[in-house]
Amino acid sequence: MSQTPAPRGRRPRRTSSGWVIGRLAGAPVVVTPSWFVAAAVLTVLFAPTVRFVAPDLGIGTYVVALAFVLLLFLSVFLHEAAHALVARARGHEVHELALTLWGGHTAYGGGGGPLDAFLVAVVGPVTNLALAAAFWGVFQPVRHDASIAGLLLYAGAFSNAFVGIFNLLPGLPLDGGQMLESAVWGATGNREKGTVAAGWVGRLVALAVIAWVVLWPLGRGEQPSLTTVIWGVLIGGFLWQGASQAVASGKARAAVAHLRAADLMLPVRLVYDTGTVADARSVSLPHHALVVVDRAGTAVGAVDPQALASVPEASAATTPVTAVAQTLGADAIVDVETAGGDLVGTVAEAASHAPVLAVMRAGSVVGLLPVQTVVDAVRRANTKPA
Repeated sequence: MSQTPAPRGRRPRRTSSGWVIGRLAGAPVVVTPSWFVAAAVLTVLFAPTVRFVAPDLGIGTYVVALAFVLLLFLSVFLHEAAHALVARARGHEVHELALTLWGGHTAYGGGGGPLDAFLVAVVGPVTNLALAAAFWGVFQPVRHDASIAGLLLYAGAFSNAFVGIFNLLPGLPLDGGQMLESAVWGATGNREKGTVAAGWVGRLVALAVIAWVVLWPLGRGEQPSLTTVIWGVLIGGFLWQGASQAVASGKARAAVAHLRAADLMLPVRLVYDTGTVADARSVSLPHHALVVVDRAGTAVGAVDPQALASVPEASAATTPVTAVAQTLGADAIVDVETAGGDLVGTVAEAASHAPVLAVMRAGSVVGLLPVQTVVDAVRRANTKPA
């Protein structure tokens, strides 16, 4: 279970495939196909425990086991809902809440600082620990009864306590890793250092999980259970993969941290969308791009230099400037102060439908940023000798 802040400036979008079962904090709640795999496996694994408490249930054993699984995933949903609601309360746009094979995740718009990231991260495990306390309190009156209700209440308390404590481990991709990342980010002022540090700790956590499921039983003179070892390796592998991705992401963001829209943009001259090719030629300057704006100053197009040059002089005064301009969508914009990973993320999002972005300062167009310029700068940054 995790929450993922996206780079600032990127459009919110759903990334997980599956079935939308509702909306929360303005975002879709998605049940992925892998959730059903997890539900089936957990139902089978919990069935022997139900059979031990109530041996005469027959097929009802699996109904009770499934009830526990649904209770567990309700807890997971509340964990993710807590992430989403706090992110929304802190002014972020939530993209999606997804229930998956490994529990779930919440994706929300980036921006903000380390305090935002810390608060969004910590509220998930705290929610599970609160649920564990609630289940444990309700369990007390029936703790001495060998009943189905008592079993479900105890299992709810134990599973929520485990999920809450496990997610507090200080390594990415766990919530505790997000908290560690935020702490390092706040202390150093460098988010990338926080990501890399929390990713490396996450790798140690992954190795510790695998070692624990093997060495703990051996230390007690017992043979490790094959099922426990398999689950430990799967969980450890999942954590290792997520931690490694975090390390790679942090290093990649660090490599481009120096890139700034203000440094990469082309200076511009403006021409109104009611103007002509002749008007555009009259205001053009060498080494400047031409941006078409409406009367409100909104960028609506970027003039293609080759198309502008191809219009015969005799037709220049009657050919609309929009005829030689590439249309700019409402989201093909970037703030002049945008830098680093936020800049790369914004440009990557726009690249699928716009070869250039209008660079804005306080609502005014101050530059034009070709996507290829950013691509080339990123390539140079990532091939620079260490």
